[in-house]
Amino acid sequence: FTSLVGAIAYVWPFLVGDPQQGPVATAHGQDAVVIMGLLLPLLVLVTAIELGEGGFDARAVGLLGVLTAAGAALRMAGGGVSGFSPMFFLIILAGSVLGSGFGFVLGATTMFASAVITGGIGPWLPFQMFAMAWIGAGAGWLPGRGSRAELWVAAAYGALTGMLYGALLNLWSWPFAAAGADRINYLPGAGLGETLRRYWAFYLATSLGWDLTRAVGTVAMTLVVGPPVLIALRRAAKRAHFVHH
Repeated sequence: FTSLVGAIAYVWPFLVGDPQQGPVATAHGQDAVVIMGLLLPLLVLVTAIELGEGGFDARAVGLLGVLTAAGAALRMAGGGVSGFSPMFFLIILAGSVLGSGFGFVLGATTMFASAVITGGIGPWLPFQMFAMAWIGAGAGWLPGRGSRAELWVAAAYGALTGMLYGALLNLWSWPFAAAGADRINYLPGAGLGETLRRYWAFYLATSLGWDLTRAVGTVAMTLVVGPPVLIALRRAAKRAHFVHH
């Protein structure tokens, strides 16, 4: 249900006849508060369900807090390089070791905490939280856990999600962007082919460079720093008697 809320938040502008276009900063200005109001209690619910099923205990919740703080610090550490976000590799590895439920909550809480610290709170935040939560959850389903290929699988996933994150995040504002660049803006009523062509042009013009930097940086961080981080995560999970669902 939590992911369904996120999916609806992303796609509803494409389902209405003509979303009100204007400055990007005002996109989702009205519904973002509602989305955030739904997301936060749903995150608490997901955590409560994991606690009830034995996936989390008090020590696992403490581990969630530590990793959230570490992820927020990593996001700030990458602020000087356009697109690069070191927190991606941590959330992916944590989701892989600790499971999709943990990865989902960690992705969302890390994005929220880093936004509070950096002053990055705005109508875009719930969409960032959902996107990062999905990345963390997906990491919990990666194959090869415990094998020699584990890091390479995580690195490949990091490259893929580094690109998809930007492509997905664009959708929160693209339908609302004011007209001006007619060949790349969203055109209500256009067919699927024309909409995809316009979005592809928009993506190439605004996002590709950032996403390539994020993807390459995530791969590098995973392969270089990943081995000791995996060891530390497994030790922490063992101490917390963590159950991977």
